[in-house]
Amino acid sequence: MRIVRTITADVPRATAFGYLRDFTTTTEWDPGTVTTERVSGDGGVGTTYRNVSRFLGRTSELTYEVTALEPDRRIALRGTNQSLVAHDVMTFAGDERRTSVTYEATFTFTGVARLVAPLLGPAFRKLGDDAERGLKAALEDLGQQHRGHLRA
Repeated sequence: MRIVRTITADVPRATAFGYLRDFTTTTEWDPGTVTTERVSGDGGVGTTYRNVSRFLGRTSELTYEVTALEPDRRIALRGTNQSLVAHDVMTFAGDERRTSVTYEATFTFTGVARLVAPLLGPAFRKLGDDAERGLKAALEDLGQQHRGHLRA
């Protein structure tokens, strides 16, 4: 299962990157996220996060690890639990005024969960749509805050 969304907002690329580099911000823009806490690390490669999400009425926990980090360009994470492996990649393009973030999430089900995965397409599309709206709103708010600081 693969979800790809591109969000463009009037926020500097470095500001958007700094915000999304901290994976705990998922609680602000991903409606499925209940909590995300950093377990170890400084946000760079090897940093781990504990993420609790709700999907189709069920709560699940994943441990995410930052697997790649290219400042202001790309962040990659791998999340795992007993029935799922998730790969999340955020790619950033833009400049000091405007940013496009492409968010790609790939989900691979393991064990018994593999059997129901083909039925989950519509639910994953909704998950992607909801996350896209949340991320767009968060980036737009971040851009407004940035512009407010410039005027002050």
